[in-house]
Amino acid sequence: QVQLVESGGGSVQAGGSLRLSCAASGYTYSSYSMGWFRQAPGKEREVVAAIASDGSTYYADSVKCRFTISKDNAKNTLYLKMNSLKPEDTDMYYCGGDRVEWVLYPMYNNWGQGKKVTVDS
Repeated sequence: QVQLVESGGGSVQAGGSLRLSCAASGYTYSSYSMGWFRQAPGKEREVVAAIASDGSTYYADSVKCRFTISKDNAKNTLYLKMNSLKPEDTDMYYCGGDRVEWVLYPMYNNWGQGKKVTVDS
């Protein structure tokens, strides 16, 4: 059974940094696309950053040059380092992954429980 467990997040002042981690069990990251997504109440889940199965990365325009996605295949862990955080980054963040490319993330069957990130102005 695939399980994704997130850690990190929390509250920070604007301009600060946080890191999210997502540890996987039940499959190996190397064969999956993975990503970080966020969802505000009443809104659809949207991609923040993603890693394709070939290792290429994608960032939403709103987080380019501030956020970095990475993965450690040996530890089966996905990371999101968030720098220069802004109040508009406040949201629930979810890691997700599956054997389809990240652009098809609505089809992902595997999701973490979500972590709240709050950025105070």
